[in-house]
Amino acid sequence: MNNKTVASIQVEVVYGLAEEQALLSVDVPESSQVKEVILASGILEQHPDIDLDKVKVGLFGKLTKMDQVVRARDRIEIYRPLIADPKEVRKRRAAEGKRLKKGGAEGEPESKKSKA
Repeated sequence: MNNKTVASIQVEVVYGLAEEQALLSVDVPESSQVKEVILASGILEQHPDIDLDKVKVGLFGKLTKMDQVVRARDRIEIYRPLIADPKEVRKRRAAEGKRLKKGGAEGEPESKKSKA
């Protein structure tokens, strides 16, 4: 009989909402993949809204794929979908800034006024 044991490693799974953050630590066999760790963590039972077919995931802030093999002490981050398109938000802010600069100032600042 072969008594070969598979070493286990500890990995964290995090998922953050505006009002709540979940951080779960899970022991998994070496050579586990991101998706396997997420399933083993139980996070999907706590947050059934997570769709593993659509959600983006990362390791320490860098996007990764579900089949990426994890290492000891890795942190898998499950990202929420964006509510607003960041490019559109920047365009809107830039447009608002231009309107304020054109007609929003009331006179010159004190440092620009000439001293008589």
